[in-house]
Amino acid sequence: MKARYQYRFYPTSQQQQSLAQLFGCCRVVWNDALALSKSSKYPGYNILAKALTLSKKTEEREWLKDVSSVPLQQSLRHLEVAYKNFFDSCSGKRKGRKVCQPRFKKKTNSQSAEFTKAGFSLKNETVYLAKIGIVKPIWSRDLPSDPSSVKVLKDCANRYFLSFVVEVKPVNVKAENQSIGIDLGIKTFAFMSNGEKAESPSYKELDRKIRKLQKKLARQQKDSNRRKETRIQIAKLHNQIADTRKDFLHKLSTKIVSKNQAIILEDLNVSGMMKNRKLSRAISQQGWYEFRTLCEAKCDKYNRDFIVISRWEPTSQNFLNNWF
Repeated sequence: MKARYQYRFYPTSQQQQSLAQLFGCCRVVWNDALALSKSSKYPGYNILAKALTLSKKTEEREWLKDVSSVPLQQSLRHLEVAYKNFFDSCSGKRKGRKVCQPRFKKKTNSQSAEFTKAGFSLKNETVYLAKIGIVKPIWSRDLPSDPSSVKVLKDCANRYFLSFVVEVKPVNVKAENQSIGIDLGIKTFAFMSNGEKAESPSYKELDRKIRKLQKKLARQQKDSNRRKETRIQIAKLHNQIADTRKDFLHKLSTKIVSKNQAIILEDLNVSGMMKNRKLSRAISQQGWYEFRTLCEAKCDKYNRDFIVISRWEPTSQNFLNNWF
């Protein structure tokens, strides 16, 4: 099975300029292809790739030659996958939540560019990226195998990451318990059928700072330097909340999946619960769907059973205990 390993790195000033140029080119290629697709119908990857080659020969887009062609081709492939998911969702072939139509990319959002094996290489503890140079990520853990691709990410707070796609082997760990049922909440994140509780981290202080800065941002002049600084401050606070939540959910899901053979979760109507004006902000910060996704992925890794019961079933503690 495949997994992503993400590492942070600190590019030099010259590399930051090269990455900004690369991100801009990927964004332009995506937006041009999307505009062409919306004008009539999606023409397919091959026609868009030919259009990209022809656009490089024009005066308006000749600067696309200054960056590696690999991430530009990958942008078109990602657009093809996005349209396929959208069409499958409309026809009912794709299960789960409905996928919306691809949207145009903005400069202020997070940026990314993907390199396949033809565009990067690993040398000792460094990574060479085509037309970018050698970068040295912070190796917090070793890669389990040779990566098939690497994605360069820049978030809204100007942090840079390398995300590798690698093959991982299933983990054979004997389960201590047969099954466990989990009921999710807000203040207490998880009520488990064995009597344990998992308290959710508090985001109130960071959320209060975000609200204060958002009011300040609304009063500032658009495209001003102070507005950009405030926007980055807000992005950093959002990243603190996201990192805290991700760390909590990863540790909790690993603990639950490694100790139990079957994990039972309720199919919550999160979109319907978000309509509650008083609880929507607190619900959105919990990451219930992210927790479900992590549990499902780790069940495949640990060879566990993942069961989702209907939202109309009685999910009391006694019911979860007597499920099997």
